[in-house]
Order: sequence, then structure tokens, then C-alpha cells
Amino acid sequence: MSAPAPELLAAQARVLVASQWGEATRRAADFPGGAALVEGDRGWVLLAPNPIAAFGPALVWAERRSLTTLHLLVGSGADIVARRAQLFAPAPTVWQITGATLDPAIAASPRPIRAPLDAPALTQLFIDADVEMVVEEGIARAEVLGLEVARISHGATTSGTPIDEPVLEVGVGHADRELTGMLHGNLPPATQLARVIEIVRKTRRVDAERHPLNQLAPERWLRAVLLADPGRLGLRELQAAPPAEPRPNLRDPAIAVAVGTDTDGLAVVVACSVGIHLDLVPAAADARLALSPDARLLLVLPERDAHPVTRALADRLAHPAEVIALPGDGRV
Repeated sequence: MSAPAPELLAAQARVLVASQWGEATRRAADFPGGAALVEGDRGWVLLAPNPIAAFGPALVWAERRSLTTLHLLVGSGADIVARRAQLFAPAPTVWQITGATLDPAIAASPRPIRAPLDAPALTQLFIDADVEMVVEEGIARAEVLGLEVARISHGATTSGTPIDEPVLEVGVGHADRELTGMLHGNLPPATQLARVIEIVRKTRRVDAERHPLNQLAPERWLRAVLLADPGRLGLRELQAAPPAEPRPNLRDPAIAVAVGTDTDGLAVVVACSVGIHLDLVPAAADARLALSPDARLLLVLPERDAHPVTRALADRLAHPAEVIALPGDGRV
């Protein structure tokens, strides 16, 4: 489904703002994640078509214009945006779009963390293969330097109805898992897993030539390195943890989360990111809220990506985060 045309979003923003705050002289402003209006030191941003990803950019947009009041107009996902907004000080006001009217958005509660399926035999395959095991969305995933090579998921009947019996799906990404199942489904699970692991390990190396397998999910590669050596961050221990919201597909920017303790025994939440990712701070703060609200929050990224805007957003949190810039790309 294609995104609405910019002129349609701009018209929608004008109608919504006028209906709530009355007619006034307001100038339109560019905003790639929707449409925006400015009146004096007040700003309104219509977040569409991806409001959760546009929340961080909206904060930056308002900061650069020295606005003191920011209203965010959101359709689907307003409850998640409202939850993230309340983590900042001052917090922007989030409005739920209902037809042609606006209502104060109600913040969603953090999503419960789902336990993985009980599948000791399949889990043992991951242990024997010496891969990282990460649990997210109730799914146990086997990863090689942060890249998923297999998962344990619910089985299904021929009609597609999920059943409780766990099954092993091998491959990198949905399409590769389906292809592996079709071409190599007759092989023992351990053999299927070993085949994919060998392919990924040959390519997912710092010294390897550029290849899709070493370009995907760089933030999870960074996390894998830190899980193996938490002392690099001055931490006592560290383990992978799920984000507050499901990650997008492998090609979209995301954060990789971990939880642990520092040398004083205090709880720490770590959010890894690679690239200039304006959703890093909101997503990381949201993850802390779900996992350990009072923990220290460390934003870890390569030094080339430690942009001043990231530090500014980290300082704007009601419970500020610490930015840790690692030398090079952080993988070595």
C-alpha cells in the first residue's frame, strides 16, 4: 500500500488543527514523515504513514525550530507514540486521530515479554552448533554474529492453524527459511542448521568482501560482540533482550537490546545502533521501560554515528541515557 501524497497529508493536518485550535495563520513546514504546521513557538506534526518511526524525527524537527510546544497527531499507533512521549521532558502532547476529530491519546502499557516454546531437543541443537540463542517475541532464534540462521516456532496444520508442537525453521529471513524447507527439508535438522551456519560464517566476517550477509542487521552484530565481552562497556554481565516493539524486517533500521549489570551490581539496559538512527533514543527508552524502568540506559554505537542530535535526545529523556561511542565500527 503506497503512502498518502504529501499534499493530502498537508491538507489533513490543516483540517485537524483548525478543528481543534481554530482558524489561524499557520505556515506549513517540511516533514518527511508526514506533514507539519508552525504558529509562533507552537508546532503540530501529523505522523504518517509510520508514526512510531517518525516520533524521533518529530522531536528533532521541533528542537531545530526552537518550538516550546509540540503536538503530535497520530492515527494507528497513537498509544505507542504516547507511551514513548511520556518518557521525555518536556513531553510532547499526542493526539489520537478519530475521523476528523482529535482526542488525547492514551499511552499503551509495555507489552509483556513472551516466553519461548519448551523445546529442549531443538534448543540443544543450537547449543551443540555453538551459536548465539536470542529470544524475542516468544521465538528462540539461533544467530551467528547477530544474524538469524534458524528459529524455533509453532508448528501448523495443513490448513495453517498454529499448534503447540515446536518446529525448527532454518534460514536467513522468511524467504530463505521457506526455500530451505522446500529444498533441504528431507535432511536431518542438525544437517540443515550446519549448512546455513557454514555459509553465514564464511561471509559474516569483518575482513570479508561486501555481501548481503555481512551488511544485514549491523546493530545485532554489534550486540553479539558486546555479549561476548561485556567488560568492553565496563559491565559485569550482559544478555540479549527483546525490544519494546517487534523489530521491522532485516533491512530496516532497528536497535538491538540487552540487559545486564555493571560492576556495582546495578541494572543496565543497553541499546545498540549503527548509522544515524533518529528512533534510537525513543526506542531505547521504551525498551528500558519494558525491561527495567530504573536501570541505567546505555546507547552504544560506532563513534562515527555518535551524532550531536542523538546526544541531545538522550539528554531530553526524563531519565537521561548515556551515549557510548566505540572506536571504528564497534565490531572489533
